[in-house]
Amino acid sequence: MFPLFLILPFNLLAQKIDRKALVQRHNVVLTKADTLSSLTVGNGGFAFTVDVTGLQTFPKEYSKGMPLGTQSEWGWHSFIDTAGYKREEALKTYHVNGRDITYMVQIKEPEHAKKAADWYRQNPHRLQLGNIGFELLKKDGTLATLNDIENIKQQLDLWTGEIKSHFTIEGVPVDVTTYCHSTKDAISVKISSPLLQQRRIRIKITFPYPTGAWTDEGVNYSQEGKHQSPQSGRHNNGGTVYHSLDSTRYRVDCWWKGKAFLGQREGHSYLITPEKTQNNFEFTANFHDADSVSLASYEETKKSSIEAWKHYWQSGAAIDFSGSTDKRAAELERRIILSQYLMKTQEAGYYPPQETGLTYNSWFGKPHLEMHWWHATHYALWGRIDLLEKSLGWYKKVFPIAKELAKRQGFEGARWQKMTDNTGEETPSSVGALLIWQQPHFIYFAELCYRDKANKQVLEKYKELVFATADFMASFPYYDSVKKRYILGKGLIPAQERFKAEETFNPTYELVYWQWALSVAQQWRERLGMPRHKKWDDVLQKLSPLPIQERLYLAAENATDSYTNPEYRTDHPSVLAALGVMPSTGQVDNTIMKNTFDWVWKNWTWRDTWGWDFPMTAMTATRLGMPDKAID
Repeated sequence: MFPLFLILPFNLLAQKIDRKALVQRHNVVLTKADTLSSLTVGNGGFAFTVDVTGLQTFPKEYSKGMPLGTQSEWGWHSFIDTAGYKREEALKTYHVNGRDITYMVQIKEPEHAKKAADWYRQNPHRLQLGNIGFELLKKDGTLATLNDIENIKQQLDLWTGEIKSHFTIEGVPVDVTTYCHSTKDAISVKISSPLLQQRRIRIKITFPYPTGAWTDEGVNYSQEGKHQSPQSGRHNNGGTVYHSLDSTRYRVDCWWKGKAFLGQREGHSYLITPEKTQNNFEFTANFHDADSVSLASYEETKKSSIEAWKHYWQSGAAIDFSGSTDKRAAELERRIILSQYLMKTQEAGYYPPQETGLTYNSWFGKPHLEMHWWHATHYALWGRIDLLEKSLGWYKKVFPIAKELAKRQGFEGARWQKMTDNTGEETPSSVGALLIWQQPHFIYFAELCYRDKANKQVLEKYKELVFATADFMASFPYYDSVKKRYILGKGLIPAQERFKAEETFNPTYELVYWQWALSVAQQWRERLGMPRHKKWDDVLQKLSPLPIQERLYLAAENATDSYTNPEYRTDHPSVLAALGVMPSTGQVDNTIMKNTFDWVWKNWTWRDTWGWDFPMTAMTATRLGMPDKAID
C-alpha cells in the first residue's frame, strides 16, 4: 500500500512486530502548558480530557484551545420548549423533477418557523457532564494559577491508557496518575504530594450549565438558578452528587481510599478535602444516568484500563516502519498510532460519534452520518470488526424514522438522516438535509461485516436495512425519458458542499457510490438465494455516466465551471473519492482520474479544506500508483 514496505529488508518483514515497543515509542510527552495539547482518556463511549495537572483544573484557560470536557454517549439535554414548536415548521418545499419534496432546513422566515428550526437544531445537545480538577493553594492561601504550575512533565502512555503528570507548586512536587475505566464511565486518580498534608490540594467537582451554542466548552457557570446539584449519601469513603437540569438528571458517584470530606462549595461546586495524615490519595468519579452502579477503586480502574488497552493493541493488524530509511516513516507511524488511540478513546461506542469525538463538543454534539464512514470503517480494515459493529445496532433503532423520512418525501425504503441525535431525529440543516452520500454507507458497513465473517448470519442480521437502503437509492434517481437515463438530482448537495441543491445533479462521487452500493445489494440477494431486484437492475443499467469535461471529471454534471470558478476549489475535493474511497466499479477511467488528481493537487485551495480531505487524497494517490504523493 505504501512505498515504505518496498525499502524494508526482507528479514525485518519476516519478524514478529513488538507491538508494545511500536506503540510506546509514540507516547505523548508535554513539558509545558499548551491549551492546544490537552490529553484524553476514554473507553469509546465516555471520555475525559485533562490539562497538565492530570485533571481539569483550568477549564476556562483551555476553553478556547482544546477544551477540558467530560462527555458521554448518554449525556444529552434539551431546553424546555415553552413555545410549542413542531418539526414540520422547519420543512421547506423544493420543486424538483416535476414534483414537490420537503426538506428540514434552517428556515429564515416567518419568524416562528425560524425559531422552530433553530430550536430543533439546538435541541437536544450533548452535555459537558462536569469538570473535575484541583483546587491548589499557594503558601499564602491564594489559589494557584496556570502560571504557577512549574517543572511540568506529563506523559500519556498509549499502551496502558495512563496519563502521568508531574509538576511543582512553589517548589513542592505533585504527582498525579489518571486512568479511565474500560467499561464504566469513570476516571480514577492517584495523587502523591506533601501538599496533601498541608491541605493545599483539594479536588473540585463543578457542574456547568449548557450554553446551547454550536460548540459548548463546558465553562458556563453563570446560570446557577437554572439547574440543581444536590448531594446525597455521603459516607467516609465516598458520596454522591446529582445534577438536574430541566428533564435531564444524572449523578456522579465518588469513591476514595483513606479519609476525606465531601462538601458543597458555592453554586454547583463540591470539594473533596483529604485528611492531613496522608501523602497519597486515590479517588474515583463515576458519571452515569442509572439509579446506581458498582463503583471501582483506583486499582480496579487501573487494571481495567491496562488490560483493555493491551487487548486492543494486540488485536487486529499493526504496521512497523522502524526499519525504513524514508525520512517520513516515523511521522507516518506516529500518526497511525495516535489516530488509533484517539478513535478507540472516543469513537468506539454504540452510537455514531459526533465529528469531533468526545473531546471537542461541536455541532451541538450531534453525529453526522456521512462522517460515520470515516469514524468507523477503519476498524474493519484493521481487523477489529467488533468495534465497527457496535454502532451498527443504532441504525436498527432509528430505522422507523428513516423509513418515515423517505415516505414523507415520496421515496421508497429508508432515507438515512444526516445531522441527527441519539434518537435518530432529523436536525434542520440547509446543507445536511440535502446530502446523499451518507445513504450508501450502511451497505458499505454491512459488506465489511460480511467480508470479515462470510456467513449467512451476517446476511440475515443486516438484510432488512441493506434492502431498505437500496430501495431508497433506486427510487431517488429521476428517469429522463428523452435521454433514457437515470439522473441523481436535482435536489441534492454533493459531498463538496459548494453547489446549490436546486441546480445540482449527477455528482461524480455519488454516482460511483450509487452504482457500487446497488450492485452489492443485488449480491446480497443472490447470496440469500433471492432473485435480483428488477428496479435495482434497471437503475444500474441506465444510471448516468460520470461527467467529463476536457479529460477531467467534473464535481457534478451541472458544474461545468468547477475548474474556472475559484469558489469551487474549496471544501472537499470529493471528486477524488470516486476512486480513493470507492472500490472499483468499472466506471472510473484511471487516466482521466489521474488528470483530475493532478489538477486538484496543483490548484486546490488546501487551506480551505477539512481533516478527512487529506486521507481521501492519499487513498486516491495510492490507487493511482503514486505512493510518494500518498504519503506526502
